[in-house]
Amino acid sequence: MAHKIDFKNVTVLGLESSPVAEALAGLRANEARYFMNKYKAEFMTEPASESQDTIDWVHKILKEERNIEIEAKPLETAIMNVENIKWVFVFYESGLGINVLYPLDNPKKRAVGFKLSEGMEVPNELSKFKFARQKSKLAGTIRGTFFVIKGEY
Repeated sequence: MAHKIDFKNVTVLGLESSPVAEALAGLRANEARYFMNKYKAEFMTEPASESQDTIDWVHKILKEERNIEIEAKPLETAIMNVENIKWVFVFYESGLGINVLYPLDNPKKRAVGFKLSEGMEVPNELSKFKFARQKSKLAGTIRGTFFVIKGEY
C-alpha cells in the first residue's frame, strides 16, 4: 500500500530492516522535500513487493547501460511524473537510493543517480564511481554520483 512521505516528521516506516534505517529515512525524506519545494508534489512510496515492474525497469537500465547488478534487497519504490519528466526511485535495504531521471521529451537529459545513506559503505557494484558529498538537514551527509542514459527504455 502506498504512503506519503512526511519530510517534517521523518519515520522509518517501510525501511525498518535496513541497518541504516534512520539515515535511509532521512534520504527518502530529503527527496520528498525536494519534490514539494520544487514541484508542489507529494512524494509517495510503495513497498517493493507491490512494485516489481518498477524495480525490473530500473534494473534493466542498470544492466544494459553499465552492466550493474544491485545486490541489496529493494524495500520501496516511488514514481513521480512532473513537468513531462518521469522520476523513478528505488530505496534498498543497504541504504542505497537510486533515482532515474527520464525526461519524456529530452533524451539527452536522462540519467541514473545513486545516493548512499550516511553510515553505509560504497557497494562493490558501484566501486568504479566517484561520489561527491552533500550535506542534508534530514539525511546527514549524502554521497552521490550519476551516469547519463544513452538508450531508450
